[in-house]
Amino acid sequence: MPLPLTPAAALDAPLEQRLQLLIEAVVDYAILILTPEGLISSWNSGAEKLKGYTRKDVLGRHISMFYEPDAVARAWPEFELQQAVLAGRFEDEGWRVRKDGSRFWANVVITAVKDDTGALTGFIKITRDLTERRRHEEALRTSEERFRLLVESVRDYGIFMLDTEGFVQGWNAGAQAIKGYTAEEIVGRHFSNFYTPEDRLARRPERGLAIAREQGRVEDEGWRVRKDGTAFWANVVITAIRNERGELLGFGKVTRDMTERRKLSDLEASSRRMNEFLAMLAHELRNPLAPIRNAVSIMRLESNVNPVVAKSRDIIDRQLTHITRLVDDLLDVGRLTTGKIKLRQAPTAMADVVARSVETMRPVIDAHHHSLKISMPAEPVFVSGDLTRLAQVMQNLLANAARYTPDGGIIEIRVELMDQFVATSVIDNGRGIDAGELEAIFELFHQGDNGKSPTDSGLGIGLTLARSLVELHGGTLEASSAGRGQGSSFRFRLPLVVADLGAAPAPPEEEAAAPLRVLVVDDNRDGADSTTDMLRLLGHEAQCAYGGAHAIGMAAHFAPDVVLLDLSMPGIDGFETLRQLRELPGAQGAFIVAMTGYGAQQDTRRTSEAGFDAHLTKPAPLEALIALLDRVRV
Repeated sequence: MPLPLTPAAALDAPLEQRLQLLIEAVVDYAILILTPEGLISSWNSGAEKLKGYTRKDVLGRHISMFYEPDAVARAWPEFELQQAVLAGRFEDEGWRVRKDGSRFWANVVITAVKDDTGALTGFIKITRDLTERRRHEEALRTSEERFRLLVESVRDYGIFMLDTEGFVQGWNAGAQAIKGYTAEEIVGRHFSNFYTPEDRLARRPERGLAIAREQGRVEDEGWRVRKDGTAFWANVVITAIRNERGELLGFGKVTRDMTERRKLSDLEASSRRMNEFLAMLAHELRNPLAPIRNAVSIMRLESNVNPVVAKSRDIIDRQLTHITRLVDDLLDVGRLTTGKIKLRQAPTAMADVVARSVETMRPVIDAHHHSLKISMPAEPVFVSGDLTRLAQVMQNLLANAARYTPDGGIIEIRVELMDQFVATSVIDNGRGIDAGELEAIFELFHQGDNGKSPTDSGLGIGLTLARSLVELHGGTLEASSAGRGQGSSFRFRLPLVVADLGAAPAPPEEEAAAPLRVLVVDDNRDGADSTTDMLRLLGHEAQCAYGGAHAIGMAAHFAPDVVLLDLSMPGIDGFETLRQLRELPGAQGAFIVAMTGYGAQQDTRRTSEAGFDAHLTKPAPLEALIALLDRVRV
């Protein structure tokens, strides 16, 4: 090896020697000079650094020593030299081997060197270590492959690429599942194919791309079209994809099928509208029912009534009770479906539940000439429940038994202790239930055949409501029957609770009740007049007003003790009338009752918060009105 030249000597050296010095100084590239046969004749320090061999190790050896065995076996080194001779230059990338046996990824350029006559004199071979670049590229490729596999495997979302004009460039399995196209069918077509004709006419696809191009992202919901022409409700996000220089490369589009959510949303909206309609319907039905109830109550208060009239009165009373219960049940089903029924639970005696239910349903049972048997435990038994709702369950079961038992049948109420539960059964000897109907009868609006005659009435909601109310109490309700004509049994079980009742209070001594001054306010004249007549028959001094302004004028001189105030009135409604009455000197201390066709819990809460002293739902039974007036007297 020649001694290195000083800088000054290097400038004076021949050109060939200066070139050799330049090559020697390069340490980041391996630069080799080869003979026409591919033998190494020159080796720079960059080659020693890169491959690990010294000049002594490699001079005179063939370049195949740096190649992997399989490349040598297929004569790849010789092929590279041949290509360099033919083209003058050959470039390649591939794995090469260092002296220690380790591999590195190399970029190789081989240039053929020829003399003035064109004869080959050898080759120059430049090798660069690109292992780190290769590693980064492999990592990027792996990451991209993983991402591609992830995107392609997602089936709940349609994920695909668009070019800058909106033509489909990529397509995943989710897109195929949602839209129905295979990649072969859709790639290269414009994404406006997924839009409805109306949206295409309005240029909605183009507007979406324009917004994404300008703002980077756009999100939209609307109807889209599948390959088979069916429409689905889609949530769509389009994102603009740009390179590091901000140049638009295309768009990423993610589509999600939201049809089921849309149906649920529509169903919820429909249910909400239906509940609002039912509440309004109940109010409108209760308004005319109220004067009918009042008229019946007036006839009951009259003595020496003609037997024919009394019979007609009782028929009206029973049918009115039935209609009122149907309205209440219909509203309660709507509240159940929206989770709006709230229980007021407390230790409740089952004897009270039975007594209240029998009292309500006795007219219906007697009308069918049924015999009623009641079997109760010797000691009082209690459950944690809402007395009103549990009585509603029992009333529905008794109504069902009365309806489906031929006249003159037997109905039995049986309350029993079973472990830590109270089991209450309503048993009849009526038409019975087929085995296949025992669960179906609890479905909403279901009405089984079971020999039902045209005179049977009902909406098919009573048993649904009864089971739901029992389940809200943490219990179960089941039906059993030996079959057609063998009668049926409905049993509901509730957890037993222990109630500490303490000493029973002594009954108060009865005193002569003083009459009350009662002002009835209702724009329904029949309702106002009949309520006023009924109050007078009960011994009270009663006056009526047919609107809020009329009531305010009367109250100033009448000075009522009690005001029965309708809420939905034209002009001044019940809430404004209440406010003005509270400001009148003659009515400030009055007991003001909201008397309305709206009877849901939120309605009673609203009237209480507004300042009403009580809430009566039309048509109010005579007993409820008497009890309320007795409260005022205390």
